[in-house]
Amino acid sequence: MARFCSHGNIAQQVVVELRRLGHDVLSTLDATKANSPVADAEVMASATAGERILLSHNRRQFMQLHRNRTEPHAGMVLCTFDPDFARLAQRIHSTVAAASDMRDRLIRVNRPG
Repeated sequence: MARFCSHGNIAQQVVVELRRLGHDVLSTLDATKANSPVADAEVMASATAGERILLSHNRRQFMQLHRNRTEPHAGMVLCTFDPDFARLAQRIHSTVAAASDMRDRLIRVNRPG
């Protein structure tokens, strides 16, 4: 299963569901940075250092970091918000499972229309 670094804007219910599906998810709550502003570049650096796939709703900012990167990263999954947290976690799970290798990849998981 995948190792994720969950950005603070991902609901804790999504984190819990991903863990239930067998993923190793480190959230900002786990890192004791809850309710503390953390720069996107710092979140990316932390995910990269831990060899974790970054998981976030901040699509625009992290797409820019991905395009302008100077070092490899473990991958990014950028999501649109879905209030059905279990469904969002399942889509993330399925998308990552279908990817052969996430290294340096950016994958978008969008809410169905």
